Amino acid sequence: MTTDEPIWLTPDEMRAWRALHAAVVVLPAALDVQLQRDAGFSHLEYLALAGLYEHPDHTLRLSDLAALIGIELSRVSHMVARLEKRGLVLRRPDPDDARCTNAVLTEQGQHQVTSAAPGHVATVRKLVFDGLDATALHELQKAADRIVAALSMTDLPLAPTIRKSLRPTE
Repeated sequence: MTTDEPIWLTPDEMRAWRALHAAVVVLPAALDVQLQRDAGFSHLEYLALAGLYEHPDHTLRLSDLAALIGIELSRVSHMVARLEKRGLVLRRPDPDDARCTNAVLTEQGQHQVTSAAPGHVATVRKLVFDGLDATALHELQKAADRIVAALSMTDLPLAPTIRKSLRPTE
């Protein structure tokens, strides 16, 4: 006999879900506060600038940048326009495909992101890693990898790029 009844979360699963949800909601807000205070830009702007900084020639297609930081192309386009007005990035046609636009990190943008990085890393360390021992860190990584694997198998628009964007740089 089959049933269409939902399989409800157990009390342990509900506690874990609520803790994960709180972390997913509050952590980006806390990172925003620190970055706005110390560097004058949002967490998403920092992710975009850092993503550009880490890529060859400090250049990415807007679509790749959107996938990297997990927002829609139209939203990244508006964000890049704001960063361009501040002299942190330039928009240039992609030489390999004129239909696409690249974001290019300027020298000023490089300076801004490298200046902001130490404070950002200190905040991430304080809020995430300082409370974890080696075992907890390993378990966090395993759990996050499993969640990312499940997400990458969905038909969500950004799902195919999740794994690619989270690979460590070599």
